[in-house]
Amino acid sequence: MTEDQLEQEVLGWLSEVGYRVVCGYDVAPDSDNPWREQFQQVLLSERLREAIARLNPSVPLVAREDALAQVVNLDTPALLSANRAFHRLLVNGVPVQYQRDGETVGDFVRLVDFEQPTANEWLAINQFSIKGPKHTRRPDIILFINGLPLVVLELKNPADVNADIWKAFDQLQTYKEQIPDLFQYNEILIASDGSEARMGSLSANAERFMQWRTVDGVNLDPYGEFGELETMVRGILTPAMLLDYLRFFVLFEDDGRLVKKIAGYHQFHAVRAAITQVVAASRPGGSHKGGVVWHTQGSGKSITMTCFAARVMREAAMENPTIVVITDRNDLDGQLFGVFSLSQDLIREQPVQVETRGDLRSKLANRPSGGIVFATIQKFMPGADEDSFPVLSERANIVVIADEAHRTQYGFNATLKLPNQIAEGAARYQVGYAQHLRDALPNATFVAFTGTPVSSEDRDTRAVFGDYIHIYDMQQAKEDGATVAIYYESRLAKLSLKADELTHLDDEVDELAEDEEESEQAKLKSRWAALEKVVGSKPRIERVAADLVAHFEERNQAQHGKAMMVAMSREICVHLYDAVVALRPDWHDPDPDKGAIKIVMTGSASDKALLRPHIHPALVKKRLEKRFKDPSDPLKLVIVRDMWLTGFDAPCVHTLYVDKPMKGHNLMQAIARVNRVFKDKQGGLVVDYIGIANELKSAIKEYTASKGRGKPTVDAHEAYAVLEEKLDILRALLHGFDYSDYLTGGHKLLAGAANFILGLEDGKKRFADNALAMSKAFTLCCTLDEAKAVREEVAFLQAVKVLLTKKAISQKKKTDEERDLAIRQIIGNAVVSGDVVDVFEAVGLDKPNIGLLDDEFLAEVRNLPERNLAVELLERLLEGEIKSKFATNLSQEKKFSEMLTKVIARYQNRSIETAQVIEELIDMAKKFAAVSKRGQALGLNDDELAFYDALANNEASVRELGDEILAKIAHELTANLRRSVTVDWSSRESVRAKLRLMVKRILRKYKYPPDQQEEAAQLVLAQAESLCEVWC
Repeated sequence: MTEDQLEQEVLGWLSEVGYRVVCGYDVAPDSDNPWREQFQQVLLSERLREAIARLNPSVPLVAREDALAQVVNLDTPALLSANRAFHRLLVNGVPVQYQRDGETVGDFVRLVDFEQPTANEWLAINQFSIKGPKHTRRPDIILFINGLPLVVLELKNPADVNADIWKAFDQLQTYKEQIPDLFQYNEILIASDGSEARMGSLSANAERFMQWRTVDGVNLDPYGEFGELETMVRGILTPAMLLDYLRFFVLFEDDGRLVKKIAGYHQFHAVRAAITQVVAASRPGGSHKGGVVWHTQGSGKSITMTCFAARVMREAAMENPTIVVITDRNDLDGQLFGVFSLSQDLIREQPVQVETRGDLRSKLANRPSGGIVFATIQKFMPGADEDSFPVLSERANIVVIADEAHRTQYGFNATLKLPNQIAEGAARYQVGYAQHLRDALPNATFVAFTGTPVSSEDRDTRAVFGDYIHIYDMQQAKEDGATVAIYYESRLAKLSLKADELTHLDDEVDELAEDEEESEQAKLKSRWAALEKVVGSKPRIERVAADLVAHFEERNQAQHGKAMMVAMSREICVHLYDAVVALRPDWHDPDPDKGAIKIVMTGSASDKALLRPHIHPALVKKRLEKRFKDPSDPLKLVIVRDMWLTGFDAPCVHTLYVDKPMKGHNLMQAIARVNRVFKDKQGGLVVDYIGIANELKSAIKEYTASKGRGKPTVDAHEAYAVLEEKLDILRALLHGFDYSDYLTGGHKLLAGAANFILGLEDGKKRFADNALAMSKAFTLCCTLDEAKAVREEVAFLQAVKVLLTKKAISQKKKTDEERDLAIRQIIGNAVVSGDVVDVFEAVGLDKPNIGLLDDEFLAEVRNLPERNLAVELLERLLEGEIKSKFATNLSQEKKFSEMLTKVIARYQNRSIETAQVIEELIDMAKKFAAVSKRGQALGLNDDELAFYDALANNEASVRELGDEILAKIAHELTANLRRSVTVDWSSRESVRAKLRLMVKRILRKYKYPPDQQEEAAQLVLAQAESLCEVWC
């Protein structure tokens, strides 16, 4: 299948789901039926004008024209800011004013009808040429709604091994730079190579381009493993689905840097399912149970909740509901409140945060409708003189959204109060917070969002919220690339800890949250005292600090990233900080905006002197959070007790050190800090200093019982088993080549190993594939003693792989470097550094100045002892030169590419010896150098020389006319064609015919051989098409 065939197939699908398919050539500005005046225009303005009139019949013409003008001229220089401004107009309507009955009326002009898909015009236009400031570009397919270009699809040839999905992604990034006006109006970008398909937002990097795996929200991959593109077209680009998506599932967040986020398929369908359930549950006689959405940690739960809130607030059946968002911790309340606050474009409401119990009552009591109120569950505690919590509102259109709703403090069970807790005349029993919530809002509907499963024994959560309505588990998230695997490594043995030192912990003790109510703190503190004494002893802290520093530095040599350390108490946090800083003084800085290590915890001015230097106000904590999330900021290690362990998203964090007893949901939440996707991160690592293995097993058991698929953690020794397997394969491939002195062998040994592999049948691919798998495994287990023992050998084999697979002599693009793990995974202490990846350096040659392949350099190559590597080197040099020098000279590019392909094919088929292929390649290099200099001798520039070569393609014409006449023809053709060609001329047969006649007229004028004129004219027009991008 070709790229054009794929394009036609996609257009067929789009036609089936409701789009009118139009060819861009047929409606271009220079066509017989132009839909726009100039190629610079990206909107179909007349069609938009017609849609505005159709959708807003009561708005006067002058106001409609004003709305159109606002859309055409967004008047915002920054691309992403302009995109945000347009999205507001698309979703909310365009604000206008006009006179009616002598009064000024404010109104909003609709650009799209979100309720009735058929009221809109749906167009799929392929080959729609757009002229930018310097380049003309032609995206494969653009989807227009009412003349607005909202979706761009870029496709690559499924049969071309080099034209993969990421080439399509790169092409989209190029379009953003070269035709930016188009992307002011873009909502979704799609890249595909036929078998794979990914979609992303305007600001998304490659890691954030995701699959769309369902059509109906239930069945995954309905068109099979290689049907991703069809699933995406039928799953999200159908008119009704796309309108819902654009309206409620596109967010802009501006926290100092503007970012556009779009929802994944699991978020989209979870919200739709929750809306259906909540609407039904809130009706008279309904259950008031909105259900539980379980989306594994790291899969964007906060965004899902935000989209749900926006959608339910505009659901007509809910009649402008009030949303109450409940968390069980102050820091979580702040984090989630921050996400909602940053998404005001979507929710169209400024959420409010409850400060006190009294504040809660005043914000909810007698509220007639609307609003988003954030509160912690503890605010729903009755006063000391109250038997139960008072009713705040009996309205049925209140929706309570609970974050992580299944912790122990949610419940209905009554417990007997202690004598000193009972006020005079008050009740002797205390019920759970869930009962207080129900008492306060008796007719509200409750919906829960959780990152970990609800316990199979937890009846309270089901009593409040009902059953699961949507599940997105670890296995599905990992398959989708939404999260990475979490690996587990125990370091207990490294600390020489006795097993019985850690047995003092009562099974019923849950971790003591810094923000718990005071009565809860008092109850739990005594239970921790004994264990804390053991864990916080000075000798142990020093041992932990020493191991942590060594481990973290070693891990960072294999994969750059950041780490969090969880300690048992605030005092231990500080003692651990001091112990680490004693080992690495340069990590410390008293300024919160500087330094490599910090503590993040709650506290107040009344805290003891030991803690005060590490207690910061909210704004400073916000700055620390921003620093830690920034991969380039030197802050690389943060010590916490409870903060940042839930709801905190820092993708560059790859290691979590645990020195605090944790269990159940809290443990699952904490370890998920390291499962975020980030560049080439192969997985997150949890390092255990306290003995959480049994708790992990219990959590996994509960996870499995809840029908969750995939393992929450993988033992690091499993990665080591893969490392061993791949090492054995690589050693076997190098059997017969002695590389035992890799510690001292240097560059020549590298070259020899690469040369040996190139001599094996399909050796290069076999070695590269296994070395890449080895590198990934090593990244995940590099801190194990067993892995350290083979570190230098791994580094050597990685360097051989890089030497074999380095595609270009010139510096690689950053995106390509990010995808080549081995270059940066070579360990810092090994014999080979990450810079030694160049074939020239490996064989001891100076890198040539590209284009100057002189005799002296070629002689050096001829005499290289590594014969296979010499062939590889010459092939790369010539391949790069052909593409670089003859990018717009079709005749010479075709001639030399064919020559090179034939020589290499004979070599790979073993039909010629290495020595012979080297001689042929050197001879080709000399011819190449001579051909490159012909233009000067003929008095032609590069464009003219390209047409000369097209004319000289026929040997009879060269004999008959000679170089001088051919040069004159080339000069005249170049001048005439350059004046005549326009954007899209090649696709319009009438224009091609005129140009063909002009070319033939010039050929006849100079008596070009008549029987060769047709072929020459075709070659000349093809050459003109190649140069059109430069000329037009």
